[in-house]
Amino acid sequence: MVTQYHRFLNRKKNAYIRKLVSRGLELGQNVDIIDTFFFDPSHCFLISIGDNCTICPGVRLIAHDASTKKFLGYTKLGKIIIKENCFIGDSTLILPGVTVGPNSIIGAGSVVTKDVPPNTVSVGNPVRNICSVDEYIAKIQSISRHKKIFDENYFIEKLDDAKRKEILQSVRGTIGFIV
Repeated sequence: MVTQYHRFLNRKKNAYIRKLVSRGLELGQNVDIIDTFFFDPSHCFLISIGDNCTICPGVRLIAHDASTKKFLGYTKLGKIIIKENCFIGDSTLILPGVTVGPNSIIGAGSVVTKDVPPNTVSVGNPVRNICSVDEYIAKIQSISRHKKIFDENYFIEKLDDAKRKEILQSVRGTIGFIV
């Protein structure tokens, strides 16, 4: 259920995104920015996000690094380019000078300090490439073949004790799936 408060937060987020775009942030079509985020407001013109990307909550895109300012008197800058069809997981930090190749997945909590090749799943701090997206999808499909995939009736606003119990049983010792 969308409350008046959530509508307010969504309007505020959308207004802030429009402001960043007016300052030069490049934002493709059908980009899903979920909840909270930080896109370097002073250097947003150095950030580009391609079409059909998902940016999860807590993602930080920082196009400058002021660690040298005190010692050298200047700050490092670098573009951040996220190509099309990427998924950037919860609380990921992407630093200056990084390109995330198209069709890539960055795992939650990752710190991205170097380029990510196309069609790659990358995780960790610092980020490391663990497999191709095709390998990852095949692995998840294999696991899900023998599991119930919960539908919209299991979304949070429709959960009751019986449905919670069913989900808990499904994820015992493993993972589960919901649309």
